[in-house]
Amino acid sequence: MERFEDIQGWQEAGELTQEIYKLTNVFPFKKDQRLCGQIQKASVSIMANIAEGFDRQSRKEFRKFLTYGSASASEVQSHLYVALDQEYGSDEDFQDSYS
Repeated sequence: MERFEDIQGWQEAGELTQEIYKLTNVFPFKKDQRLCGQIQKASVSIMANIAEGFDRQSRKEFRKFLTYGSASASEVQSHLYVALDQEYGSDEDFQDSYS
């Protein structure tokens, strides 16, 4: 691979980020600005960590940043539970974004 854009995980993180932004751009989720900001930031962080790790030119550093990205993915999943508990979306929205 020559570019971080070629990494399947980065591409999937981009799809997740799109889903998160769509989910958080509708009421009632949209009015919870703190949770919206946190879940959006976490989803963007997945992509950013994969890209940054790739550019470190070291397998060890790349693995470290993939771990950071994985932790951000877990953060998104945790925030999705909060959103589900607050009824900010449907069960289907939750399942689609969680998986």
